[in-house]
This record gives sequence, C-alpha cells and structure tokens, in this order.
Amino acid sequence: MLLHHYRFTPDTTLIDIDALKARLDRDTSPIGAIREVLAEIRSRLDERFKNGADIRDLVFGRAWCIDQLLALLWSRLDWCDDGIALIAVGGYGRGELHPHSDIDLMILLEGDDDTPYRASLTAFITMLWDIGLDIGHSVRSLTDCEREARDDVTVITNLLETRRVAGFEPLLAQMRQRLDQLDTWNSEAFFQAKLAEQKARHQRFNNSEHHLEPNIKSSPGGLRDIQTVTWIAKRHFGTNIIEVLMQRGFMTDADMRIASQSRAFLWQVRYALHMISERAEDRLLFDHQRTIATLFGYQDTPERLGVEEFMRRYYRVVTALVELNDMLIQNFEENTLQHDQQPEVVPLNNRFELDGRYLRIRSPHVFKRRPSALIEMFVLLAQHPDIEGVRAATIRAIRDHRHLIDNGFRADLRNRSLFLELLRGGGMVARELGRMARYGILGKYLPRFGHIIGLMQHDLFHIYTVDAHTLRVLDVIQRFRTREGREEYPLCAALIARVPKLELLWIAGLYHDIAKGRGGDHSRLGARDVQGFCNRHGVPRRDTHLVSWLIEHHLLMSTTAQKRDISDPEVIREFAAIVHDEVHLDYLYLLTVADINATNPTLWNSWRAALLRQLHGETRRVLRRGLENPMDRQEWIEETREEARALTQCMGGECQAVDVLWKTLGDDYFLQYSASEIVWHTQGILQAGVDVMPLILISAPTEDMTDGGTKVFIHTRSVNNLFAATAAAIDQLDLSIHDARIATSSNDWTLNTFILLDDDGHAIRDPARLKQIQAHLIEELDDPDDYPRIVKRHTSRQLKHFRVPTRVLIEQDEANQRTVLELIAADRPGLLAHVGQIFMSFDIALSGAKIATLGERVEDVFFITDTNGNPLTDPELQKALSDRLCHVLDAEAGIATPG
Repeated sequence: MLLHHYRFTPDTTLIDIDALKARLDRDTSPIGAIREVLAEIRSRLDERFKNGADIRDLVFGRAWCIDQLLALLWSRLDWCDDGIALIAVGGYGRGELHPHSDIDLMILLEGDDDTPYRASLTAFITMLWDIGLDIGHSVRSLTDCEREARDDVTVITNLLETRRVAGFEPLLAQMRQRLDQLDTWNSEAFFQAKLAEQKARHQRFNNSEHHLEPNIKSSPGGLRDIQTVTWIAKRHFGTNIIEVLMQRGFMTDADMRIASQSRAFLWQVRYALHMISERAEDRLLFDHQRTIATLFGYQDTPERLGVEEFMRRYYRVVTALVELNDMLIQNFEENTLQHDQQPEVVPLNNRFELDGRYLRIRSPHVFKRRPSALIEMFVLLAQHPDIEGVRAATIRAIRDHRHLIDNGFRADLRNRSLFLELLRGGGMVARELGRMARYGILGKYLPRFGHIIGLMQHDLFHIYTVDAHTLRVLDVIQRFRTREGREEYPLCAALIARVPKLELLWIAGLYHDIAKGRGGDHSRLGARDVQGFCNRHGVPRRDTHLVSWLIEHHLLMSTTAQKRDISDPEVIREFAAIVHDEVHLDYLYLLTVADINATNPTLWNSWRAALLRQLHGETRRVLRRGLENPMDRQEWIEETREEARALTQCMGGECQAVDVLWKTLGDDYFLQYSASEIVWHTQGILQAGVDVMPLILISAPTEDMTDGGTKVFIHTRSVNNLFAATAAAIDQLDLSIHDARIATSSNDWTLNTFILLDDDGHAIRDPARLKQIQAHLIEELDDPDDYPRIVKRHTSRQLKHFRVPTRVLIEQDEANQRTVLELIAADRPGLLAHVGQIFMSFDIALSGAKIATLGERVEDVFFITDTNGNPLTDPELQKALSDRLCHVLDAEAGIATPG
C-alpha cells in the first residue's frame, strides 16, 4: 500500500550511476567499486536519518539505489535472449528497504528450461554474494509460479508484491495474468487464509500489543498487520492505489492517515533498530529501547524516564493500528465477501439494532443527534453477552464522533447514569470496559484513564502498560465469576458471590493504578481521584469511603503477606485493625489477587496464593473474635501446642519422647509452625534418631491442593554457614526459595524449613524429583567442611540490562525482640547464598526470611538477631552491615557503589 499522499522521487544525489558505470568499465572486477558505493549509500542515508529526514525518502531511496545497482550488474552479463527477467519480491517488491532488510529476488523464466541461462545466473548470484548483499533468491518459470502459488498462500502473497528490476519486461505482466486467473485463491479463500495467519501470529504474542519487548513487525499492531490488510485489498481489488481503495469504500481518508502516520513511526523505529544493532533486528529489546529513545530526543524528567515516554508513543501507535486492522478486516468481510447475505435484523431500541450477532447503529446520525449513545451501546453489549461484536461502520462512526465527549458530555447526568448502569449491570462488564478502551471512549470519558494509556514502567516486573494492566485486572475479576475461575480461584469465587456491591470492585479495579506516572504516592492520589468519580456519579458516601480505602490500601495485603511474618499474632492483629471488618477484607483480597495476576503472569504462584489465603483466614478469625479481644502470643502458642499434642496422640505417638523433644524447641517454634507441621517434624525426628544428620524431610502438596509450595525441613546440628550452604545447594537444583523459617533448639539443633518452587512457580510433586532433591541436599550438607562454592549460572540478557543498586532498610521488631532487614537488589543466581555468608561474617543469626522476586529485582525480608538472640540495635553495626551488603552485592552484579 502506498503511503498517504506520497510519491517517491528518485534521488540522484545518493548514487552517481554514470560515474559508477565509467569505473566498472575500467576495473577488471566490479566488487570493490560496488562495495564502496554501498557503504557510501548507507552512510548518507544514516546521516540523513540522524538529521531527521523523511523516513519514506530513506526507505524508498535505499530500494531505488539497489534497483540501479542490480540493473547495472544485470546488464553486464549475457542473457542470450529475452526470456528472463529480474523481479523484486516481498518488501523489496514493495519498494521498501531498511538498512539490513533482505533483498528478495526472483529470476523469472518464460520457459521451464534454464540451461541457456545457467552460466550467467551463477555468475550473477555469486557476484551479489561477493559484494555482500543480503539476498534471498529463487529461480522460477511462469509455470512454476502458477503451480506453487496454487498450492501455497505464502507464495501467492509474495508474488502479489513484485516489480521488474531488469530483463524482459512482458514476463511480469504474463505472470500476473496467470495469478489473476487462479481459482484456488479467490477473494474469500485468500482472505480466510490470511486471517488465519494473522490470528496464529497474534496468538504467539498472547493477542496483546503491550509486551515489554515487542516485535515491531509481527506483534499485534505491527507492520505485518498493515501488510495483511494490503494483501487482502490487492488480491480482491487488483490494486493498492489509494484513490481506488477509497472509491471502493475499503478505506476512508481518516483510515489512510492513521495507517500512514503509524507506519512512518514504525519505520523510524525499525530503521533505528537496524542501524544500531547492525543487523536485521525487529525486536524492540531493552538493550535498544533507551538508545532509540535518546536518538529520538526523549529525555528523562522527574516524573518518568525518556524511554518510558518513547515506549508510550509506541504503544499508542500500535493500539491505533490494532483498532484499524480489526475494523478494516471486519469491513471487508461484511461489505465485500458477505454483501449478498442478509442476516436477520432485530431492533433493540430507536438507536441500535442487531445485524445477525453484531450491534450496529440504526442511522449514521445516531451519535451526532444523541451523543449519550456512545455510552449506551456498551450498556447494551454488557446486557447481551451473546452479541459477538460491533459492525465496522459503527466502529468507524464511534471514531468519527468520540470528539463529542467533552466536559459537557461528562457532566451530563444521563451519561453518568449510563456509565454507572454499565458497572452495575452484572453482565460482561470487563469485556465492555475493554471494548470502550479499544475504541477510545473510556479514555475520553475518564480523562485520568486517558493519561495512563500507553504508560509503561521500564522494568521486568510490570510487563504491561498501566492501561493494559488495569484492563487485565478487570478481566481477572470477571474470571472469578466463571466456572473456570471457581476451579482456579476457589476462595475468590466464593467471596465475589457474596460481596454486597460488585460495581465497587469494578470501580476499584479501574482506579487502583490511575495515578501512576504523576509523581507522588499513586495509591493516595488514586484514592482522591476515585472520590471525585464517586461524588460525580452519585455513589453513596459509605460506598465511596470503601472504594477510596481499597485504592489507598490496594498494596497492603500483598505487602503484609510477602514481607511480614504472618505467623506472628501481632502482625495479624495490626493488619486486622487496618482492615476493620470482613467486608473490607473480602474486597481487598479479591482486588489483591486480581492485581497480582494482572501484573505479571509469573508472579501468581502456589506460594503467594497460600500466603494470601493464610492471611485472609487468620484475619477473618481475629475479626470474628473481635478486635477488642485479641489473642495474645502465649494463648496462640498454647492453642497450637494442644492441637499438635492431640494430633500426635491420634497417630500413636509416644508422649514422653514428644515432651522431651518439645522442651528443647522453645515457645517461638510453636508460633512459627502449624500443628500439622509440628507433628510432621516430631515424627520425622523421633523416627530418625540423633544418628541421622542431616535429616531432610520433604512434603509436596497433593494433586488436589490448589496452592502451597514444596516444603523442605532440615534438622541438623547448628553450624556456621548452614543457611548459605543450603541456599547454594538449592540454587544448584534450579529451584527458588520463597520462604525460610529458621529455628534453633536449646541443645543447638536447627529446625529449618524452606518453601521451594520450580522455575515456573509450581510446587514440585514428582516423586523421583523429590528424591533427587533430598539426596542432593544430604550430600551437600552432611559435612560442613565440604560446603561447595556458590555455582553461578548464566544471568539472562534481560537481567543484565537492568542495574538495580542494592538498598538495605533496617528496623526493629520490638514485639519479637528481633531486627527486620529488608534487602532490595538486582536478581541473580546465588544471591541468598551471598547474603547468608555476609550474615555469618557478622555473627548474625537468621530466624526467618521472606523471599520475593519482582522482575529484575528482589525484595527480600530477613528476621535477624545477634548470636545471643538479641536485636541489632548498635547504629554502627547496622551501618557496617548495610554497607557490606551493598558493596558486595553491587560489585557482584557489576554495579558501581557510590562514594
């Protein structure tokens, strides 16, 4: 497809073809001269690109230069007669070439016998390789083209984009005539094949244009989407000339403008990618994003990074292209392929009707006469979940009239009532809010949402733009209400069925991150924003307070579960005091689970699920008991001890031996572990006896359990570097530690429990794998003198790109007489082993740890004391420990330490 209102004019300043001809006549070999000319062309084009030249001149100019060189080289060989031609195909056939794009060529023969041309063909192709051109070539006769195109949609697609570069001119016209007569690929068959290709391609990218490292060619909204529409139009109409396509109603002037401007931007990005990577690179990798952002003039500000602004523009461009691609393909199918089909039309009201299973406006003037219909249509769609979509003409009408959504529109009580009706409808709310966003209505109606469209955070934790993440939160909430959701999230399914007002959860999901990118605490800012929304929409004061509280505290539950010791009754009591009642607790749990799942698919694992369920259950118990009547530590300990004793007796345990063992464990042990875990430990220790060292017990969740991790219990003599050695041994198994509980008995035996997950975030259940883990740990930990050095695995390319300076935060846990050390650092293999070694060098005892990996960084919490069990209160010791951790970990990660 030609770009909107653009015609390329050959630029003779790029190449002096007459001077080149004269030099080739003098030289014995053309290779040196052509290489010099190619280098000059590349240098001139790159310089023009850096100086802001029109990208179209550069892309078409490079192809034109290659045309001149190929034609010149072709003319220097003897081709015997006029039965052969040099044809450009693919992207080169469209007249487009980026710095390292392949030059796709087809040598087209009139007859099937290539014998007369073999010598010249060999010399020509060899010369192109020697020159260093990135060529892809084929040799086909007219009959070959017809036969291969009949059998393969990829071949006919390639042959649709052809130009003659040199040779016998009539051959190309003959080939096109044969292709036009192929009945195998009529318009409908070709359309269905290309649509299937596009769906498969989009599926490889999870049908999302919001990826951290998108492929600007193949991702949804990429260049291939524009090309797909072009191929469909050209196969049906026989042309891709703008004026003809507009006359046929396939595209409008506005469509062409969007396609042209968007492609020009993607071409700029692609040109920059090729130039800086010095290869045909279409992946917008982290390695290149910052470089391109700087090249394009994006600068860091106090609010956000320049690379984030650059990527924000990218996401907005591809989102517009996804919308355009969807509309054009649907428009083609409706008005071209199905023009003779008359589906049943069912009026829904005076403004909308069902055309088959699609919604459409009853008049092209509906939105102009009644702008509130821009909201009303989504209410209808939510109320009728069997409606598959919106007709293309209606989508185009939405785009043409969404400018009507202004301050007056937002202040209109009818529109506010309609939007609230959508949220309260109970139907496919998430789907329709997503459709509103795709059609540009949601960002217009809620300007705060419009500000986060395309906004990314340049890390490995937030893998979607803020708007895409928000819509995914709503999708997850919707999933809680499905049959699949009941199986995957049983507690969420039970809770969402009993929350008083579901619309409050939709509002909280919409607004929980709406203040991202504005500086300051986005939770507090978002809480204020949602108060304004609720006041404008007539939400009752009590409900407004609940939604505002949810947004202000939407990170509280995940932070408490992952960074605090939720076996401590004081932690549960503090959390319950903030939550206040079960209604707040249930809403917060639902929002938290949805938020984690929608942030990054790798975040939601069985252990996080277990932590949140435990926190929810313990908090509910405290709330039902009453905040004014909390369970104290000693009561908690005694209750656990009594329950464990009852279980032990039921299993036939010897009471005297159990009592002797338990006396050595101390009260805190009964605070850290559940009754069932204590029985498991007790039976294992008593059965093994003191001669087994180390004792390794492994417990995996059963298949019917929906959450939890694999528990590894280690009972051995307390020795230096045990934690560091254990962390190293586990790291060697390619497993990750997500929780560690460290206890020491009064007779210097350790009772350490680690929660492990595999690389996919799943518990390990395979018996053979569990035996391997047990055997490996026994072998590595049986002799402290043989503790291995930390084994460093390869750090991923993505992790290497990010530099996360180590930060250490130290505070006191007065209730438990211990120190809490929070470590934020770059993720890398062997990190916990390094930390353990540093702790031992300071004679620090570790009683527990919470391990959280968030993209490229870790946020780990360690509960520590000195060797006498006292908290670390000496400021100089705290500073020395903090400095050592920062220095060692930054040096190991290749980060310079300030100062």
